[in-house]
Amino acid sequence: MADFSRRRTMMVDTQVRPSDVTKFPIIDAMLTVPRELFVPVDRREIAYMGEHVGMGGGRVILDPRTLAKMLEAANIQNDEMVLDIGSGLGYSAAVAAHIAEAVIAVEDSADRVRDAENALAEAGIDNVAVVEGVLAEGALKSAPYDVILIQGAVETVPQGLIDQLKEGGRIVAIFMTGALGAVRVGYRIDGAVSWRFAFNASAPLLPGFEAAKAFAL
Repeated sequence: MADFSRRRTMMVDTQVRPSDVTKFPIIDAMLTVPRELFVPVDRREIAYMGEHVGMGGGRVILDPRTLAKMLEAANIQNDEMVLDIGSGLGYSAAVAAHIAEAVIAVEDSADRVRDAENALAEAGIDNVAVVEGVLAEGALKSAPYDVILIQGAVETVPQGLIDQLKEGGRIVAIFMTGALGAVRVGYRIDGAVSWRFAFNASAPLLPGFEAAKAFAL
């Protein structure tokens, strides 16, 4: 029987803490949430490795370091509402739920929605709502949000998603330029988003977040 509790502590001590993640709620959440419940069953043995975990269809669960640093950059408060785009099997939403008041998680696959709901229930996390929908369209019904997290890479962020962010809210995304990626935090001020560099990371591009291709003869 795998000792997942020990692996969880090792993940935090070797991947999260050395990456300048210092906020106690993030450390506590990552020590608490059983990541092995939120990966495909046949990948549980690698749940705590420092790499993305594939879910099929070009989608991944972000590696622990990247997620932790995105959460650090987002600076979620315990009275805030978070929108988690591309939540996969629910791990990122589960971790964010330990920090925030509530999380709305969006997935575009009925199977992933079901698996996420089952994992969240097994982990005893009751402040996450998982909804099925187009990732790039967010979840307008529960908007606006204090924080939007995008669990995968983007080339561009649709205006309709930015419009779901509260004034003063933050949006965190991995912007890919070719093979190079950079996590940026966007702050919504006077209706517009101002992006700032946070750290380097890469991930597969999420559907619906591609840049429009320039027309060429």
